[in-house]
Amino acid sequence: MWPRTFHDRLTAPLPGLRAMARFAREGAVRPGPEGLADIPRLPYAPGPLPRVDARTVAVTWAGHASWILRIGGLTVLTDPVWSRRILGTPARITPVGVPWEALPRVDAVVISHNHYDHLDAPTLRRLPRDTPVFVPAGLARWFHRRRFTRVTELDWWEAAELDGVRFDFVPSHHWSKRTLTDTCRSLWGGWVLTDQEGRRVYFAGDTGYGHWFSRIGRRYPGIDLALLPIGAYDPRWWLSDVHCDPEEAVRAAQDLGATRMAPMHWATFVLSAEPVLEPLTRVRAAWEKTGLPRENLWDMPVGASKVL
Repeated sequence: MWPRTFHDRLTAPLPGLRAMARFAREGAVRPGPEGLADIPRLPYAPGPLPRVDARTVAVTWAGHASWILRIGGLTVLTDPVWSRRILGTPARITPVGVPWEALPRVDAVVISHNHYDHLDAPTLRRLPRDTPVFVPAGLARWFHRRRFTRVTELDWWEAAELDGVRFDFVPSHHWSKRTLTDTCRSLWGGWVLTDQEGRRVYFAGDTGYGHWFSRIGRRYPGIDLALLPIGAYDPRWWLSDVHCDPEEAVRAAQDLGATRMAPMHWATFVLSAEPVLEPLTRVRAAWEKTGLPRENLWDMPVGASKVL
């Protein structure tokens, strides 16, 4: 039995009436014409999925927070959104990086939280209803209503296993809401996937910057790859509690002790006011300042793949 609400898990209070009034007065929801001018230059390079076996870890960025993660012989989708449009947002500005028909058999799905750009009903309807799905506490009912039969619902720091791959649900600095009446009724978080060889991939979902990253890094040492969000951050006074900016994402990778970082949550949907290409230029500059090896920043085009 989960609590009726997870408000006590919030890192910061949700915006109140004063913040709403300020946003209505001065908040920019979308970039101006100059900020949108670079849409044709956004990195998009679809390619074939790499060949893998049970000893291979590979990731392919389909766009936004959707990854095709191959680990321990499994194909796992993260927050799969193959739709052209989501509720309340203009259509995607880059195509999906991998056609649905080109996917191998999907062995599992992980969901970070229930916002529409991470939990997409039309995409999930394409999956067989016996696909294993790993979801935050309070979200299983949504899947059961859609007749999914293998739904594992976890609290923070809980874990489950599938065919030798461990799925740990970990905290994030975010919130949940899907309708007018369900604010924070389900949990939010990220996932650490570990194969039998001990290789680890961390998928952050959607998150602001804060203390959880160092906690996760201590609890799961040796993260080989961190998939971290770098977009939807402007204006900062409105979004800093729930969305990392590029510099914070790099700091989060360091807090995690991750060897590699792959940016996500940009170049797909226009969700906020920063210029569409700015997250990439800023994350590259922030990474360079750290002195970390350039090859460990996996700043991939939509549709591209990397193999560990």
